[in-house]
This record gives sequence, structure tokens and C-alpha cells, in this order.
Amino acid sequence: MIASGRVAHLAHRGGEYGVEVGRVGVDIPRVLARKRAIVESFRNDSQEQLDSTPNLELIFGEASFVAPRQVRISASDGAQRELSGDRIFINTGARPAIPPVAEAPGVDVLTSSTILDLAELPTHLIILGGGYIAVELGQLYRRFGSHVTIVQRGGQLLGREDEDVAHAVADILREDGIELRLNAELIAARRDDNGDVVATVEAAEEQVEVRGSHLLVAAGRVPQTDRLALDRAGIETDEQGHVRVDDRLETNVPGVYALGDVKGGPAFTHVAYDDYRIVETNLLKGGDARTTGRLLPYTVFLDPELGRVGMSEREARDSGHRIRLARLPMTRVARAIERGETRGFMKAVVDADTGAILGCAILGVEGGEVASVLQVAMMGGLPWTALRDGMFSHPTLAESLNNLFMELDGSGD
Repeated sequence: MIASGRVAHLAHRGGEYGVEVGRVGVDIPRVLARKRAIVESFRNDSQEQLDSTPNLELIFGEASFVAPRQVRISASDGAQRELSGDRIFINTGARPAIPPVAEAPGVDVLTSSTILDLAELPTHLIILGGGYIAVELGQLYRRFGSHVTIVQRGGQLLGREDEDVAHAVADILREDGIELRLNAELIAARRDDNGDVVATVEAAEEQVEVRGSHLLVAAGRVPQTDRLALDRAGIETDEQGHVRVDDRLETNVPGVYALGDVKGGPAFTHVAYDDYRIVETNLLKGGDARTTGRLLPYTVFLDPELGRVGMSEREARDSGHRIRLARLPMTRVARAIERGETRGFMKAVVDADTGAILGCAILGVEGGEVASVLQVAMMGGLPWTALRDGMFSHPTLAESLNNLFMELDGSGD
């Protein structure tokens, strides 16, 4: 759907490139149909692989523990079964959190799941929360033609990011026509006689009413452990309900493992897949893989993308590193200029004593791909000078890493 939004955005900008496209419209049912076709293709392929695997039984239903390595299953066909095994893997994921204040009578709250099947275009979408989901979906629906207001309790969007990155993201969203209400808290929600959602928001000890057609709650996620009866198995959880695991992903109960979002930590698909590789390596290949020390990459799919890997500037300082910062605006990147997409900047964090690259934030066109280049360099232990002096084809985005690290010549932080 974000790909559809980007096409709409570029079509609106066609005149800047000397391309006349006429009136631009968005057909939401066709956008949804394209999305569903892709999702179903991925899902069906995965299920076919499972169905064709020897000695593997796929059961659709709901399971809960009755003993440390025994589960009871209520299958979708109504059958009840109990199964036991030497090893059990919990991979039940997480679901959107709905704060009680948003659960007002008559207000149909949307989540990151349900909005992706909304067959109508919101006239005015109010988003509660300022994280990755709020940023991505806020920009998406603005590009589809909705008015969008983001209400964020904190003082910046993307609370885990450095301030300069978060401020740049906020500037991009404002430039796109999104209203941001920071340091603001939703204290009430209702639907009026006209069918509008009325959100009462408090900021700076002042209350205002924000009226919209739809309310999207993007205020975090909670682990799906509440119906697993983990206590019957003696499996420990943290205060949020995430399953506690060691660095080999095993719980306190031997033979029971937890993977993906249900164990807490960054909730990304690639993290869950890497969890699988750790378990596979240790249990099937005789290895000793662990979660400690693994680099964490992620991309926020706004436009331009925010690609991140390793430490942020704040994290590096807090960890005691003496650091140097390389910073380059996208207005100085040849490929970005040629494409007419110069919003954002690149930033790399370097250890001043060893020359090691500690992390980066690439807010720019194809930011996730550029951050991946830096990740490979970090995985290989290359110092920042190797990227400064390396030869990359011109004009590519990777070539901009030459200029990014040239900023460190003769400078310090």
C-alpha cells in the first residue's frame, strides 16, 4: 500500500519532471485488491511448503498449556486435542494495544491491522501515537488524499531516535501537510450526532477538540500470551507479559523456546526470522548461536526512508564511547539531486579511538538500502576510512558514502 501511495505522490509531482499526467485519483478498492493478492501469494506459498513437508502436521486452532511440555488445542473444526513434545516453540506474536480512553462507545477504533482492510478513504484520519506505524500510515493516507492529524504524547516522533532525526522526520510530515500535535494526550473520544469522531486532546494544560472521520490507534503492541496459560507450565514472563528467554531463546522451562515479538524487544519480521536461524543452528546443526552481539537493522518506510543499524548517537554516548559524527545532507548527494528527492540527511557514528563504525541513520531516498551497505561494512569490521576511500559507481547512492565520511577529515566531535 505504501508503494501505491508513492506512485500517487510521484504522479502529483509529475510536472516537476516535465511529465504531464492529468488528474490523479486513488482507487482504494484496487489498492486493497493489489495488497491482498500479494499477501495471499506469500501466505499461500508458505502454507504449501508446510503442507508438503514430510512428518509435519498443520493444525488451525488455539492452544494453551496444561503442563510444562503439553498443550491443549481447540481446533477450528471444534475438535479438542492434547499434544506433548520434548520441545515446544512459542511464536504467537503481538497485537495492537488499545488504551482504555480510546474504547469509547460508538467509536470504531482502527488498528494497524484493521485499517489495511478499510474500503473507504478517511476524510480526516486522527492517529493516536507517534511511532513507526503512525509515521508510515499517516503519510500513506495523506498521499491517498486524507487530512491527517497525529497526536503524540511525547515531545518528538519516533521516541527511540536521536532528536535531529526525529525533528527531520517531523519536518517532512509537516511539509506533506500532516498536522502534528506533540506533547499532547488523548483524554476522551466520542462520536457526535453527525457521525464524526471527536477527540479531546490536552496539551500545555489546555484542552482542544480534534474532529475527524476515523481514529487510528498506533500506541504500541502487547504480546499474545494472555490466553496461553503459561502459569500451568511455569513459564516466566516480564511485567508486560513477554516471555522471558535467555540468549539462546530458551525459556526458564527446559525445552520450551520463544521466538519473535512474543519475547519482547524490537518487533520486526527480520528479527523473528533471525530467531529461527539461532534455534535452527543450535538444535539442528550443533552450533552455538546467540542473540547477544547481533546487529539490529530496521527501516521506517516513510518517504524518504529512515534506515537504521547499530547504535544511535545517543546510545553511543550513553555507552561511554568517545565518538565522531559524519553528517551529510541529501542536498549534496548527486543521485538524490538527479531524482529530485533531496529531503533528509545521512549520519554515521564512529568510534574516535578505533575508527569502527558504530551505527548510522540514513534518512533519505532508499535509506534502508544505504544503511544495509553500512551494515555489511560493520559486519566485516571495516573502518570508516575504507568507505571514504572506496570506489563506487557514479551516480549511485552508495557513492555518497565517500562524501559522508570525508566529513570526518580533520574534524571531531
